[in-house]
Amino acid sequence: MNQQQSAENVSIDDIPIDIATTQSEHVEPDDVPDEIGLITRGLASERPPTNPLVVLKAARWWYIHGTGGTDPAFQWAIEWARHLATDTPSDVDRFDDFLDYLVTVGFADEKTSLR
Repeated sequence: MNQQQSAENVSIDDIPIDIATTQSEHVEPDDVPDEIGLITRGLASERPPTNPLVVLKAARWWYIHGTGGTDPAFQWAIEWARHLATDTPSDVDRFDDFLDYLVTVGFADEKTSLR
């Protein structure tokens, strides 16, 4: 571990993983690191990120700090990364679930403001 990391705050990159808040049922927008928030909002926008590694970075954070493999933000990020890697159509229903989740979490008041 480098000097900035402790046993409670470990990461493989510059986005910390807060061990105390892993696999939580409730995520507050203020708890989301700025970079992850930007990527997440980008995934909801008309021009989502096109670099799968960037998308997977957000997926990893949501998996760890959200509800794991069932987290809608994680699922959409994985779906979008799959789309980028294989150039196959993405799952529209999963995208709608993702937008609903962002409203529930507090990223926006309504889905239309995310697009």
